Amino acid sequence: MTPAHFPKLDPALVARMDVPGPRYTSYPTAPEWSTDFGAADHARAVWQAATEAQGAPLSLYVHLPFCHSLCTFCGCNVIVSHDQNRADTYLDGLERELDLYASLLGARRTLSQLHWGGGTPTFLTVAQLERLWNMVRARFELRDGAEIAVEVHPARTSFEQLELLRGLGFNRLSMGVQDFDQRVQTLIGRHQSVEATTDLVAHARRLGFEGVNFDLIYGLPGQTLETWTETLQRVVELRPDRLAIYGFAYLPSLRAQQRKIDPDLLPFGAEKLALLGRATDVLVGAGWETIGFDHFALPTDGLVRARRRRTLGRNFQGFTVCAAPDTIACGVTGISDIGGAYAQNHKKPSAYFDSVRQGRLPTERGLWLTPEDRRRRQWITQLMCNAGLVLDRGAVRTLDYELEALQGLAADGLVLLRDTTDGGLDLELTPVGRIFARQVAKVFDARLRAHAVSERPTYSRAV
Repeated sequence: MTPAHFPKLDPALVARMDVPGPRYTSYPTAPEWSTDFGAADHARAVWQAATEAQGAPLSLYVHLPFCHSLCTFCGCNVIVSHDQNRADTYLDGLERELDLYASLLGARRTLSQLHWGGGTPTFLTVAQLERLWNMVRARFELRDGAEIAVEVHPARTSFEQLELLRGLGFNRLSMGVQDFDQRVQTLIGRHQSVEATTDLVAHARRLGFEGVNFDLIYGLPGQTLETWTETLQRVVELRPDRLAIYGFAYLPSLRAQQRKIDPDLLPFGAEKLALLGRATDVLVGAGWETIGFDHFALPTDGLVRARRRRTLGRNFQGFTVCAAPDTIACGVTGISDIGGAYAQNHKKPSAYFDSVRQGRLPTERGLWLTPEDRRRRQWITQLMCNAGLVLDRGAVRTLDYELEALQGLAADGLVLLRDTTDGGLDLELTPVGRIFARQVAKVFDARLRAHAVSERPTYSRAV
């Protein structure tokens, strides 16, 4: 994108691009995964990762699904409760799962990245948070300079919890802000004052947290350019190191809580895209730089340096400079990317607990990646992270469909195509192309093309 403004968009182009498509947090995407992939496959993938990449670090994600209430916009798998004893039972299950991984991994148990997400991880008490930390540290070693991050809800996180987390070693915080406007908060069932957020950010800075991230969402019910601009101005004053500006994925057929939202209150199409444009104008104008197509970081952040070198990485936890070749995810719904396979844990807590009590990894579905999957995943990752990629001559010779589609995108002004001296192709996303990076990435999604139109899974719209 240009240094200080969002590009002007042709309404006809926006209408053509505003169709459902994957977000490409993975490739192949989750609808391709199968329940034929079970616990034995999952265990074999972990064993392969342990034996084939013994000196490489791991990334560990721990899913803590508990929330005190359910936000109507939420697309996550959460457990709504006020009973802290349920968290103790859940930690028992996590401990069994961690033991299973430790036995399969052998000596390969060094982490370059540790992330606790949810739900609301700070649903846990101080004692429960400390117990979880000790469970992880008893089985894994943290590499020097590891990224140790936790998601927190400012209205549900105490100074005592924050002090404990910093004392344990956490160095990054991610706060789900979404929107500061009170009417929008009422419509989505999430109440969080500017004052509570300001106080928590200030305390985190005093404690020495190295990075603070805000998650914002555009396209929520009741949002207008005026109210959204006020939220952005308050964010600028708080100056987080990183921001994720997500488009609201409205899928009421899949998320029952979203059926409470009046669709007449939602901005769609060009109106919704204008909100992303305003965020780009405000944030870039205030000193942040664009990362991918919907993230921003201050120039001092490592994400910016990695993006400039085209070495930025991405996993299920987001953009990172500490990505490991394999990711383990513990807890209900957790998704591991390990040993050449994706493996997702059971969504139902009862099925999860039954599996770990019986000494099995709690696998609901997954997929072994083929060599062609891995090749295409690399291309899509480069596009989504670094706004471009270079295809060698051998790849170019096999991509007739893709090259024809790219020529069409070039004519629309989404990509720049340059021949390389050795017969390859250098592809770069334009400022407009970065906005529609998901649609450019679809060109390389061979599995999506294999579906009949009636069989295609439901995805959120691109805008």
